Amino acid sequence: MADLKLHSTTDIVLIGAGIMSATLGVILKELQPDLKIEIYERLDSAAAESSDAWNNAGTGHSAFCELNYTPQFEDGSIDISKAIKIAESFEVSRQFWSYLVQQNLITSPENFIKSIPHLSFVWGEENVNYLKKRYDALHTNHLFKKMEFSTDYNQLKSWMPLVIEGRNQAEKLAATFMPVGTDVNFGELTRSMFGHLMKQDGVTLYFNHEVRKLKQRENGQWSIIIKDLELKENKKIRTDFVFIGAGGGSLPLLEKANIPEGEGFGGFPVSGQWLKCTNPKIIAKHFTKVYGKASVGAPPMSVPHIDSRMIKGEKALLFGPYAGFTTKFLKHGSYMDLPLSIQADNLIPMLSAGFNNLPLTKYLIDQVRQSPEERMEALREYVPTAVMEDWELETAGQRVQVIKKDVDGGGVLEFGTEVVTKADGSLAVLLGASPGASTATSIMMDLLQRCFKDKINTPEWQSKLKEMIPSYGQKLNDNPALSDEIRKETASVLKLTN
Repeated sequence: MADLKLHSTTDIVLIGAGIMSATLGVILKELQPDLKIEIYERLDSAAAESSDAWNNAGTGHSAFCELNYTPQFEDGSIDISKAIKIAESFEVSRQFWSYLVQQNLITSPENFIKSIPHLSFVWGEENVNYLKKRYDALHTNHLFKKMEFSTDYNQLKSWMPLVIEGRNQAEKLAATFMPVGTDVNFGELTRSMFGHLMKQDGVTLYFNHEVRKLKQRENGQWSIIIKDLELKENKKIRTDFVFIGAGGGSLPLLEKANIPEGEGFGGFPVSGQWLKCTNPKIIAKHFTKVYGKASVGAPPMSVPHIDSRMIKGEKALLFGPYAGFTTKFLKHGSYMDLPLSIQADNLIPMLSAGFNNLPLTKYLIDQVRQSPEERMEALREYVPTAVMEDWELETAGQRVQVIKKDVDGGGVLEFGTEVVTKADGSLAVLLGASPGASTATSIMMDLLQRCFKDKINTPEWQSKLKEMIPSYGQKLNDNPALSDEIRKETASVLKLTN
């Protein structure tokens, strides 16, 4: 790195132009306006990978309808702790987005967020009993108090006509209905935040730039080699802090950073596809997000749902995602991503995790081998009247599930989001997937605590954090009155149903 001429020195480097970098960049610039920030993205536009509307497996994860967040214990009881945590985190995101709108940092909230009911739908006696137990456990919590439960055929048909049409009325069905759900277009939101950032002094966003090397110097700064993919030139930059929020591309960069905290981490890539409706009459019939139960062995991103979304100003309807396997870590990645990620320190954890998750491997292989008829069969479990001519296959995004060492020295596959930070706070790397984007603000609050310890407790930062997020420092689950007040306020600002 020493023989390349220094291109620039900056305070902050953000790698990847997705929702995570956008969120962190805006927060840091609000907290300290004089910061110099450089953002590097290897593609030619922002939010082109996991944050894109078609690539995102879920758009508005608030734990209202995602059954994988409420597992059932062997004794039959339901664990709602993760659902509560995610619901609280989504309310934090809503507060931050409301602040952006109120301060005119972004405009027209209806371009990125809309109200849409969230439903969980099941069939069969065992699943109906589970859903009733889940409802009983959740709706007494004030974050979920508006939730409704029904097994009545006519009520279910009024909630989700497309899903109920064509079913036998004698079939045992049940659903929960949450009227305050939302649909979030994270691609639009990301681009809006970067649009604001680009107008700020000291912020530069570089597209078609790929990070090749990064190494910490003796003085604590990071030296980074970046290739300009258009000019075919390398440049060297130095910075005090690096955030790597490059989706599936984060793991290879964590390995290049070569920090002790990153040892043993591996990744398991999961690809996805949607069936996209092409018939406007069918699209118009569905106006909810309806989530079901995942198949045995399926990763969380593969929870089946029939999903109404707004994409590029138009209503869209999709079903899936159908999981698959590829060795790419990014949709626009390389088939060598997985092989090149295997190193001496993560070989045993990856082999161990693979051996312990053979049902997942079998599930993914079966998904890859599915015929169009088999995909339609899966769709008809949610849309009984579906015909093949009204649907076409669309490629979704890539997810890289985290593998890390367990206490026995083996490996465990994590279905969530993991932030790896260097002990000195100079580097943070975001790994993993769901519920990611929906909880981006909470993730960044945690990152600030870890990486900016000398500043976060200053009066200036504390005051600004509470301005951006009125509930900062408090748990909404512990304060029903505050929770209700904040949900009402953010609904008003974001033009949502409350």
